[in-house]
Amino acid sequence: MSHSTYNKLWGEAHEELSSLLTQELPAEPLRPERDRVVFFQRLATLYVRYVQIFRQLEEAYDQVVQPQKRRLIREVLDGAMGRVLELKNEMVEKEFSEYHYMDDVIQDLKLTPEDLEIPIPRYFMSERSKVLRDRSKMLSNMLDLMGVVEKPKPTGERTLSVEEAVRIIQVTERARQGRLRAKFMREIQRDQERQRKSKDRDLGASTMDQAAVCIQKVWKGFLQRKRTKREREEEMIFLGMAMDQNLPQFCPAALVAEATKTCRRTKQEEHEEDYQKSLISITNSLRELEGPNMTETMKDQIRQWFIECHDATGSFPDYPEEEDGGSAVIFADKTPEQLMEELAAKEEEEANKKPKGKEETKDKGKKEKAKGEEEEEPGLKMLPSAFLSELQKAQKTFTDVWQNRDESKNFNQRHEAELIKEEKRKEIEAEIRLQVDELMRQELANWKLAVDRDKGRKAKATAKKKKASKSGKKKKKDKDLTADRTTESLYQELVEQRLLKPADNVKLQDYIGDYSYLGTTLRQTDIEPMPSLSDVRQVIALYAVLPLGSQVVHEKAPLVKAILLVGPSGVGKKMLVHAICHETGANLFDLSPLNLVEKYPGKSGLQMMLHLVFKVARLIQPSVVWIGDAEKMFYKKVPKEEKELDPKRLKKDLPKILKSMKGEDRVLIVGTTSNPLSADLKSLCKLYTKIILIPRPDYASRYIMWKQLIQRNGGVVTSALDLSSLAKISDGYTQGQMVRVVQGILTERRIQQLAKRPLVSAEFVAHLARTDPVFQDEEEALKAWYAKTPLGRKRVKAASGKDEEEAPAKGGKDAKKGKK
Repeated sequence: MSHSTYNKLWGEAHEELSSLLTQELPAEPLRPERDRVVFFQRLATLYVRYVQIFRQLEEAYDQVVQPQKRRLIREVLDGAMGRVLELKNEMVEKEFSEYHYMDDVIQDLKLTPEDLEIPIPRYFMSERSKVLRDRSKMLSNMLDLMGVVEKPKPTGERTLSVEEAVRIIQVTERARQGRLRAKFMREIQRDQERQRKSKDRDLGASTMDQAAVCIQKVWKGFLQRKRTKREREEEMIFLGMAMDQNLPQFCPAALVAEATKTCRRTKQEEHEEDYQKSLISITNSLRELEGPNMTETMKDQIRQWFIECHDATGSFPDYPEEEDGGSAVIFADKTPEQLMEELAAKEEEEANKKPKGKEETKDKGKKEKAKGEEEEEPGLKMLPSAFLSELQKAQKTFTDVWQNRDESKNFNQRHEAELIKEEKRKEIEAEIRLQVDELMRQELANWKLAVDRDKGRKAKATAKKKKASKSGKKKKKDKDLTADRTTESLYQELVEQRLLKPADNVKLQDYIGDYSYLGTTLRQTDIEPMPSLSDVRQVIALYAVLPLGSQVVHEKAPLVKAILLVGPSGVGKKMLVHAICHETGANLFDLSPLNLVEKYPGKSGLQMMLHLVFKVARLIQPSVVWIGDAEKMFYKKVPKEEKELDPKRLKKDLPKILKSMKGEDRVLIVGTTSNPLSADLKSLCKLYTKIILIPRPDYASRYIMWKQLIQRNGGVVTSALDLSSLAKISDGYTQGQMVRVVQGILTERRIQQLAKRPLVSAEFVAHLARTDPVFQDEEEALKAWYAKTPLGRKRVKAASGKDEEEAPAKGGKDAKKGKK
């Protein structure tokens, strides 16, 4: 795509965003919606449309090379990203579920399920590439010094005992001897059959004709089967259900497009470097050439204001304080009399401010609350947004600056010098205004002294009024236990203690899974469906990846401090933790109970360990704190064999640290568990605000997974391999089990035989039969456990019809009765 194409993409996103802002910020506030279903449809439509804008802006930001455009696109991109998270949070609160099914919405908008996929902005990694390289190099050097060598993970191999090895050799040798005996017996039988036929052979003409007919029959059958197979393949290719084998594996046009994108990213860096240099040079030039004129002009304007005020009121005005805006207040579109009245009213208001008693404040609050309850119309309303105002401001900037700008002469998409001058003039003017204000305050004081002297009055020394500091007790700051140590030394200590580990090189897209096509149908029949792996992938992107990747989004979007991933062993919980770290460039801290054994013993040691981990996590953001086997921390009863391990060490201290985390701390706690039933539910839900249930893969996900796993491990999928039957047979097996089966079958020797002996389903079935699947009872137990969580209880209550009275009674008397 050319530059104009991406500019057009940006323009289309701008038009769609303008339409949405008009809908979300109407001239008159919308009336509350009484029907929960209609309100959720409105939310879902907004969510889908914002996701489309998000996808367009992410593509445009990745490829536009003009540095000033990229800055504006970045503002809108972060705003759209944050708005998507706000709408997701609101949908969760209204539907009481982490997963939503919007088949009707995407059908109305003529979209596909792939269009709902949440993109991971590439700038998360590209703009921090140098920092990440340095950190990775430092971590690898530390591991080398410790003698830790990252070994490739074994593919199911294990060390055998002597007895097992002897038994395997015996079985193999007996099988070899059996095959030899069978071969000898087969040759003897073949010789005997040949001798018998040679005795009974009749070489007459009729026998020769029968032989010819037999050969013709076999040959014609072979040709017809070959022709039928070819026609079937051609028909499938024509229908678009199969790929033409004669086509190249990689489309040349796609390779050229990818190379062009890489080249364009290189141009971005060049133009950005040129832009930074121009910022410095243009700023210095403006300060030298226009700075003195700005200073004199401001002084003349302020002196003129002194004279006008004196002529209008008979006295010189008080100079506006720096906190109020300084002399910038003078140049507002107001008369001197209006300005004097405003300043006097402000001073009087500050003087009359008195601290109110607790009882008076409480009574006032009760009255306002009661008044709000009376005036509030029953129904469901949209929650206030922290991003709509910023989106509106960015849209206005786009309309005023870029929409009708002629860029025909800027073919290379370099920066616009005039725009830099406009921006820097404002900054320089603000700097000069501070200096001029100090001078003019002194000059005004001298004028007042001269006038008072002429009138024979004694000049009253006017002391500057200092604003009363806000009363309140200062919060005690937490004592820094490592104030005298550098960040590098703390980092090294955590690496040595194996509390800080390198993340695996896996992407979120590697978590294979298809869309749930039956979700809406099942909910219409009052059946809560199990989420698909595609839904899990999207939820992880929304709750973990996007907030960790963007500081703006993390500070303003609904804050998620801790996530718990729940699911059977092998569904990819640990892989998702590593994918979060890889997609955002986050550090990975391992606070799993088994990893803490014999490390930092005692209460003081525990405090030091948590202090080290979270101090480094905050200093080198973003960071992920992983707690494997999270149920062990909240055991109802610790098993005897685990009492020495003390798995509940963090139970009291970790929630305290979680409370101290704020929006500016891009730190996420991720727990993983396959046995949540053994933990205390209340304590677990108190720590983890978001609980993500990960199911076994469904049929659609298994079908895609088998195909991709076979291809990634060197296999070839042919018509001989019935993937549909294999996906049905493997119902109940997890992704980890499927990976092990594929790796066990596709050995080097088997890959070499693929040309002569293609893969068939029976090979995989034999390996699957050796492992136990996740049975339906286990999945139902997890589902029942999830129904006891706070969000699950709300969902059950809403499904049973008890939630009908909650919507119209929002904040009213009925709501209070319901709570009682």
